[in-house]
Amino acid sequence: MNVSDVLTETYGRLPDLVRAAVDGLSPEQLCRPPAPGANPVAWLVWHLTRVQDHHVADLLGTDQIWESGDWAGRFGLRPDPDDTGYGHTPEQVAAVRPENAAALVDYHEAVGARTREFLAGLTPADLDRIVDEDWDPPVTLGVRLVSVADDDLQHVGQAAYARGLIGG
Repeated sequence: MNVSDVLTETYGRLPDLVRAAVDGLSPEQLCRPPAPGANPVAWLVWHLTRVQDHHVADLLGTDQIWESGDWAGRFGLRPDPDDTGYGHTPEQVAAVRPENAAALVDYHEAVGARTREFLAGLTPADLDRIVDEDWDPPVTLGVRLVSVADDDLQHVGQAAYARGLIGG
């Protein structure tokens, strides 16, 4: 298996995990925190998708999917490309209100399809390319892709756990 296949396999598992976390939940259930101050399923899935969209768009040098169409409107938000959920206050977390589970799945599938298309052409040499010099050491493409996958997998696991806590 080559590097492109490994990354594609990793990112390719996320859509099924996202669907399992939100399938059958009402908009109210999606937005219900499992405990005071905890992040609800909707925010967790929105956030993991926003991070992937933000970082992959940056790697491609293109606009985020979030900025096109009515994605933001389907969540009751503005199409702010800098709003990925990082550092959200409880009020900002509560403001993420998808119209339904399909909004979360559809947005994730659109982002995931673009990510997998990007991954399909990667070579081992590509992974050494520096993509962010604001860190010491500078961040390579390989490190960034692993970081995003790690973040996404942790958050989708949290969403599945939160689903169980709310009785979904």
